Amino acid sequence: MTADDAPLDLDIEDELERARDLEVDVLADAIESIGFECTRCGACCTRDGDDEHTATVFPDEVRDLEGATGDEWRDVARPMPYGLHETADGDLAGETFEWALQTDSCGDCVYYEEDDTGTGACVAHEDRPLICRTYPFSVALGGTSQPMGEPVDSVALETQSDAGEADDEAGILRAHECEGLGRDISREDATDLARALKERAVRELEEAISVRDNYEPATPGGESVVVHDSEGAKRIDGTSLEVDGKSE
Repeated sequence: MTADDAPLDLDIEDELERARDLEVDVLADAIESIGFECTRCGACCTRDGDDEHTATVFPDEVRDLEGATGDEWRDVARPMPYGLHETADGDLAGETFEWALQTDSCGDCVYYEEDDTGTGACVAHEDRPLICRTYPFSVALGGTSQPMGEPVDSVALETQSDAGEADDEAGILRAHECEGLGRDISREDATDLARALKERAVRELEEAISVRDNYEPATPGGESVVVHDSEGAKRIDGTSLEVDGKSE
């Protein structure tokens, strides 16, 4: 199988097992073969044309940022806009299934800053979410997950089967547009990045399964926007919302 071939069509539980079986060393090999070094250009932290910056964040990551920065939930995260619609009054309404990092008035990540030379920095770097830790890479495992955007490079993750034969169905490492691609990366940094990528792949699928299993159509009772995450239905401030009379 080449990196351009489509992976197998898996259901989400099979995909989760495959994510848990990812080998960090194999991921690190693939990362080294592409190469990466962050140039602090800020492109992954700022708006892209007409589109605001959008980076998925898990509920526990929102709380980590709350604790690290002293910000409140709605200062850290906003409802992912996909699935929402604009009302006649210009407000957003509807149900969505993820949280995104909050943006500023320019549409950039609220935690992105530039110094006098134009060099970018994350002011919450040590507590940044997994999607930020792993950009510009994602892992495609062949089922329901949708890696972010179109890749500019990819490598098949070939591993050894129990019989000692090459198994080329382990997935694909995808690299997305970034000026830091193609630069030398140390084995230590590649391994750290590979560990974070594996963790992210597992977490994304666990989150998706929990949302699927817990989802019930919301009866907002005055709430125009409802976010369904792995912990249940929430208001935009992160507080739990009752669904069909049950407290989540």
